[in-house]
Amino acid sequence: MMGLSTPYTPQIIVDGSIEVKLGDSQGVEKVFQHAVASAKVPIHITGVRLDAGNPDLLHAHVDAQPTALKHSADVYVAIALDHVESQVLRGENGGRHLTHVAVVQQITKIGKLNKTGDFSQDVQLKTKAAIPIDNLRVVAFAQESGPGKLLGASLWKPVR
Repeated sequence: MMGLSTPYTPQIIVDGSIEVKLGDSQGVEKVFQHAVASAKVPIHITGVRLDAGNPDLLHAHVDAQPTALKHSADVYVAIALDHVESQVLRGENGGRHLTHVAVVQQITKIGKLNKTGDFSQDVQLKTKAAIPIDNLRVVAFAQESGPGKLLGASLWKPVR
């Protein structure tokens, strides 16, 4: 996708289309400034709740407007844990206690956004296990089909 000549693990990928290494501070700043200045598809997440009778069923509503869209796009919802801790037994971090944020549990394609009309959909997703609402993040995003460019995103977290 990036057109690179050798395989490696990139350090930062911005909007699914530009990669930059952490050691290149000027490059990082330039890439983020470009990303902030580029037009994005507005996406909104509302009505997030866990089903009272079935706490591993998440309900939400996702809206998106094709204002910055040149082609149709796929719309996804990701469910992530806000906070996770692990005790590493082996390897370079062996013996360390690590704290993680935004640990994605699942990503689900919920539809298509077309150039000609708004996207509005109620979503029901079964989580892998009951997740306490205060440890939940919901991310909705629009992406060009395939391993395409990220066109817009939105994050929902509970108010604490």
